[in-house]
Amino acid sequence: MNLGYFNYPMPVNEPVLNYAPGSAEKKRLKEVLAELKSKELDVPMYIGNKEVRTNKKSAIRPPHEHQHVLGYFHTGDEKHVQQAIDAALAAKESWANMSWESRANIFLRAADLIATKYRPYMNATTMLGQSKNAFQAEIDSACEIIDFLRFNVHFLSEIYRQQPISGAGMHNRMEYRPLEGFVLAVTPFNFTAIGGNLPTSAAMCGNVVVWKCANTQVYSAQMFMKILKEAGLPDGVINLVYVSGPTVGQVCFNHKEFAGVHFTGSTGVFNNMWETIGKNMGMYRSYPRIVGETGGKDFVIAHKSADPDVVATALLRGAFEYQGQKCSAASRAYIPSNIADKVKKKLVAGINSFKMGTVEDFTNFINAVIDEKSFDSIKAYIDGAKRSKKAAIIAGGECSKKNGYFIQPTVIEALDPKYVTMCEEIFGPVLTIYVYPANSFEETLKLVDQTSPYALTGSVISQDREATESATAKLRNAAGNFYINDKPTGAVVGQQPFGGARGSGTNDKAGSILNLYRWLSARTIKETFNPPTDYRYPFLGEE
Repeated sequence: MNLGYFNYPMPVNEPVLNYAPGSAEKKRLKEVLAELKSKELDVPMYIGNKEVRTNKKSAIRPPHEHQHVLGYFHTGDEKHVQQAIDAALAAKESWANMSWESRANIFLRAADLIATKYRPYMNATTMLGQSKNAFQAEIDSACEIIDFLRFNVHFLSEIYRQQPISGAGMHNRMEYRPLEGFVLAVTPFNFTAIGGNLPTSAAMCGNVVVWKCANTQVYSAQMFMKILKEAGLPDGVINLVYVSGPTVGQVCFNHKEFAGVHFTGSTGVFNNMWETIGKNMGMYRSYPRIVGETGGKDFVIAHKSADPDVVATALLRGAFEYQGQKCSAASRAYIPSNIADKVKKKLVAGINSFKMGTVEDFTNFINAVIDEKSFDSIKAYIDGAKRSKKAAIIAGGECSKKNGYFIQPTVIEALDPKYVTMCEEIFGPVLTIYVYPANSFEETLKLVDQTSPYALTGSVISQDREATESATAKLRNAAGNFYINDKPTGAVVGQQPFGGARGSGTNDKAGSILNLYRWLSARTIKETFNPPTDYRYPFLGEE
């Protein structure tokens, strides 16, 4: 029974702690890092009211210290995916019927638990499991996930308040139902916040969810799942399984009650999902919602008026924070010839000043890439550039996996604007620059727009307003998140809703009201107070 209209005002973004020397948060985070490293976790799948252990265990190792074992997680198979679907569908009716204020307060409580009691644990599991430094973990696994939870409650409350007008003698209302069936959430390794947002945004709308996280994100995912349970999330609403992508797809995409997929990952995988769902349309109860954020080949284009210091800083941060393992990371840059030497000099100096190593040493700016497969793939691009006559490495280029998967931040200068590392997604600490004639800005804008199939993020750096306006217009479809005089990374919930188009996804803008509409099915209800009793209209009468 609803006893009032409940208000969830626009929240403020969670403040970012700075972990300065001597700060309380730095001391506590170091204590938790030591605590977690001192024990091995046994991580189950969470299906309904059960912690499921299969004894088919996979080790969790820090990418920067792969000899150390943080724990083991129990891997599943098709039957566990089916069990997760069954548990979700069993919980569906009671969850969908729960009052909005009760649903909302579960997620608001989870946000407060992360902001306080569990902040160092969310950050430490992300640092150790995904090799993020303290600042990158703080803005991801603390601030962004808190913001997703709080802002999504606000946005959903705004949707529920949107109602149609009513004419005389009637009342019209709109109700926003969850989708029929279950939602599949498939999440990546690189952002703990994405791992938290994809299942919870759908669940907040009254849906039930099967959540498959990346194996390389299990360590922080299980921590988030524990927090949701402590916050009061009912059993079966979100079910966390550790299975392969093909396994979860085989079961979920062939199930009548499949209602939608919330995905972040590679473009190729998302394309295969879309194709499979299309072929299976005849078996579903309704048309599934397909929401995905995929690859990127994100650009920075500098105008001849740009400040070289601004350009170099945007590239050093945008390309190399979290080892370039961001969907939004600066991966290709177009530098005008008049400032190219200064920019290159500053890039080389910046990279030479980077410290690289474990996350426990807070002076390290660079940590390890996520795993051996990623290491080998990135190294192959670097080795190719070393051999190529169309490119030259001007900074970095060293790689070692002796103790961890370390790749030195690398800058490649391409002599050909269509050189392979200007075009293909690498997902690592590799930036390719192309020097263009300083007076060919307009022609270079066309090159930027046509080089990549992706359209996720990009930026223009310029002190010339006409050039800035031209770039903004001509690159309108080249990036879903476009930055002026800044790096192309660091979108904040509620400030820069995130997502791209073309080969980068469906642009459903995580961190905004737009995304939540995708997990709702509206029903319009008209009630007539004094219904007619005769079919005849006045126009039928004779003069």
